[in-house]
Amino acid sequence: MTSFYDIQINSLQGLPINLGAYKGKYILIVNLASKCGFTPQYKDLQALYEQFKDQLVIIGVPCNQFGGQEPGDAKDINAFCDLNYGVSFLMTEKVDVKGKQQHPLYQYLTSKEKNGVKNASVKWNFQKYLIDQEGRLIDYFYSLTKPSSTKITKHLK
Repeated sequence: MTSFYDIQINSLQGLPINLGAYKGKYILIVNLASKCGFTPQYKDLQALYEQFKDQLVIIGVPCNQFGGQEPGDAKDINAFCDLNYGVSFLMTEKVDVKGKQQHPLYQYLTSKEKNGVKNASVKWNFQKYLIDQEGRLIDYFYSLTKPSSTKITKHLK
């Protein structure tokens, strides 16, 4: 097994994110795209973040691997999220969530060998992975599961 907190990823601004700083909080990781039918979930993710920000960190991970629906660079993505949804939760650099160039974060999230819980390939944009306060994968949720779903929020109450 790999330690979730040892994974290295950069913010949308190119700065290293210390995942260990979030020990003690739940973490919801979502691969995002700005030109997807599920893009309005940005609003729901922001609302969830505001509702549970004392116990939940949301990490948005831009990805262009599903239908080319996140074609922009970091500046474009940041402007889109800020202007359209007022996003204030953490956003990472744009990465691959599957395939040969799969980022180590998604290697952890999708491999039982690394996360110790289950295999969970990424099917589309806005798939969600919930991590507990000790850095363990709780479960994953497909794109159709809204951020406000009790499947997710029951763990936060």
